[in-house]
Amino acid sequence: MKVSAAIITHENAATLDRCLSTLDWCDEVVVLDQHSTDDTAAVCDRHGVRLEQTEWLGFGPTKQKAADLCRNRWVLSIDSDERVTPELRAAIMALPDEPQPAAFAVNRLSQFLGRWIRHCGWHPDWIVRLFDRERAGFDGKPVHEAIEARGTVARLDGLLLHDAYESMEQYIAKLDRYTTAAAEEAHAQGRRSGPAGAVLRAQAAFWRMWLLQGGIFDGRAGAVLCLSSSFYVLSKYAKLWRLEKAPDDPGRS
Repeated sequence: MKVSAAIITHENAATLDRCLSTLDWCDEVVVLDQHSTDDTAAVCDRHGVRLEQTEWLGFGPTKQKAADLCRNRWVLSIDSDERVTPELRAAIMALPDEPQPAAFAVNRLSQFLGRWIRHCGWHPDWIVRLFDRERAGFDGKPVHEAIEARGTVARLDGLLLHDAYESMEQYIAKLDRYTTAAAEEAHAQGRRSGPAGAVLRAQAAFWRMWLLQGGIFDGRAGAVLCLSSSFYVLSKYAKLWRLEKAPDDPGRS
């Protein structure tokens, strides 16, 4: 089975380099960039992969565009801060030329502030990443996108390693972008929020991750992650409230 890897990236040359070093077995690698000014082009050239450019369309549409640029029927969608382990590589390469499932899910293990997070609701984290373009594709969501399959979805052995956040600065920058996009999506769907609801949702998110999902076992990094995720929820619903209160004039109180 021939596999194309599809990656979207922006100003992420360092992690992209590590990602590409685990994809030398793919029949094709397509990197869809958003006009980065770092060493992205040099990294792609060094690994001999194809580099394309696009404007930002939101996560779902941009990832689908990357998949559409691939030549092979089977596409492995991977983020520039992720890495394929040898076990996952072997599982993919062992697949027959025409697998019966329309897509395959992989188990992602994510790192936060230098620690692999095995609780907090972050692991196990089964996500669909390998799919047949004729029977599956990304939805149009601008954030929290997913691959929709018209057929069965199977699971693969091995892990997909995710170098999620190496610093709080990186986390906060992503949090701001993601919560804005999530609030705008919720607003477009007619969902509503308020200050009290935002606070209650944030508190519930913390206790769910910390106690019910075992964040307490992930040490200090787990504690910071639970608190940060709680603030993510607070930010999302506070931004949604502001959109409802002043959709046309952000300066209104």
